[in-house]
Amino acid sequence: MAEGQGKSKAAEHGTAAHTAADGGHKASFPPFESNTFASQLVSFAIAFGLLYLIVSRLALPRVGGVLAARQQVIDTDLNEAARLKADSDAALKAYETELATARAKAQAMAAEVREKLNAEQETAKAKLEENLATRLTAAEQTIASTRATAMGNVRGIAADTAAAIVERLTGTSPAPAVVNAALDASLKG
Repeated sequence: MAEGQGKSKAAEHGTAAHTAADGGHKASFPPFESNTFASQLVSFAIAFGLLYLIVSRLALPRVGGVLAARQQVIDTDLNEAARLKADSDAALKAYETELATARAKAQAMAAEVREKLNAEQETAKAKLEENLATRLTAAEQTIASTRATAMGNVRGIAADTAAAIVERLTGTSPAPAVVNAALDASLKG
């Protein structure tokens, strides 16, 4: 136990010695010490001067160069975009002009084809009507000749029929001159 007590007293003594060395008050923050203001201001002035020289001679020209290069790229890109827009506007205008011209040509061609087909149709119609008129005239002539032939035969058939009827009814055959006279009187009306 005596040994354990010896250590604890030494520990207390070491703590007390540490506390006694500080003197009970702390040292102030160096920038706030009034006796070092002048040397600190000179150090700040020298550091600021060096920093200013480094920034103005090295950093700012590089940043300025980067900004100038970037501005040049932007200006070049804007000029190129304006040129391309003008080219595309011109191409669009040319396309619209060509499209309008092509539409006009197509409409003209369609009208020409329509007129040509109408003329061909009129010609074909005229030929067909002429052909039909010719055939109608031929058919009317055939009908007229057939009618004349039939009418000529009708008179003979009518005379034969009348003679046969009279013969059957009376039992005697009439004279052809009497049958023809009776037939003429019946046809007149």
